[in-house]
Amino acid sequence: MNSSDYYTPAVATLVGLAVKLPGLVKDWRDPLVRSVCLVIALGGAGFFFAAPPTIDAVNEATGTANFSSPLVYGIISAFSAACLLLIVHWRGGPPAYVRRVSRRWQAGYALVVVMLVVLFVLGDAPVDRHTDFDTYYATTPFIREMIVLYLVAHMTAALVTTVLCWRWALQVSGWLRAGLWILVVGWLLNLAFSGLKMAAVAACWAGQDWGALSTTLAPALSAMSAPCATVGFLLPLVGPWVVHNWRAATTCRKLGPLWRELGGASPRTPLAGPIPWYSSPRVRLTQREAGVQDGLSLVAPWFDTEVRTRARSAALAEGHTGDEADRIGHAAMVAAAVRAVRRGLPVGSRLLPDHSEISAVRTAPVGVSAALRASPIVAAARAGLATSPAEDDEARVSPAASPAEDGEKSPT
Repeated sequence: MNSSDYYTPAVATLVGLAVKLPGLVKDWRDPLVRSVCLVIALGGAGFFFAAPPTIDAVNEATGTANFSSPLVYGIISAFSAACLLLIVHWRGGPPAYVRRVSRRWQAGYALVVVMLVVLFVLGDAPVDRHTDFDTYYATTPFIREMIVLYLVAHMTAALVTTVLCWRWALQVSGWLRAGLWILVVGWLLNLAFSGLKMAAVAACWAGQDWGALSTTLAPALSAMSAPCATVGFLLPLVGPWVVHNWRAATTCRKLGPLWRELGGASPRTPLAGPIPWYSSPRVRLTQREAGVQDGLSLVAPWFDTEVRTRARSAALAEGHTGDEADRIGHAAMVAAAVRAVRRGLPVGSRLLPDHSEISAVRTAPVGVSAALRASPIVAAARAGLATSPAEDDEARVSPAASPAEDGEKSPT
């Protein structure tokens, strides 16, 4: 594996951490949120410090040959413990049980990290090995035990986490289930990673050379497991948020035609106050919904039942369903009312719709907006081709008009 094979998953996990960082700042007291961020951070750190250039830099900076080995082993062991703690807090249960199990895993893996350091100090590893440390020192006293301890601790965490996620995934549904199955895949890859390394070490004890398992295949599996772990942990937390915002953005877009139509009734006065450019889709939807309601209140006095009735009848004649015809009728009524407001026509003696008709427009703005965008019947109402009686009166010759304008002479 080259350096990018280590740094790419490290960057990927850090991106996942950046996604969750606002939640950590907001809910830092929540052990679940802290555990998620710790898992992502330790996963990224493991790949970063396992990269050959980083290993070389750390060894040179400390002046100790193979100093990176216990460092990387310790980070990966801490990552394993963090994953176990996350699953425990995530699944929940009686608080006393969660605390007891968490403390046991914490104590066990803290002891593992301490023993890794002690065994490294007791052993002798004078030759720097960037990629094949496990197999090169597989028979060296104390270093051998350090390697086996690290692999056993990693395999234990991988096996336990896989079993817990598998069982839990069979009991839940939705985003949580999807995330758990992805975690199962990720931890099976982790289990294969440590299993291959253990096989390579055991082969060294038997005088065989299976180094490719440890230096080539195992790191490739580990690189694939990192995105799985990140996505698996984040999916149940981020998935519902993404869907909610996507729906908000979609609804906001669908309300666009109605928003623009109502905005045309009073071009100099915006329907709603400005919001920052970085506002979330939910905030934008709230702004648009509030503006639509205010715009409907503005033009409601010009609503005309006859315009709606004519448009509905025309829609039914074109083969639309009853619900579609209702939406087209309401949209035509809105378009005609906006036109009347813009022309400065008086309210006059229009036959106002009853409360249920007005409520139908207010409670189903998306359907009305769609009709405003696509219906030719609504376009005719907007253009004044299907005018209301009050607009017909305006179009007639006023009583003060001179008959001479029609080509006739005055009787006097």
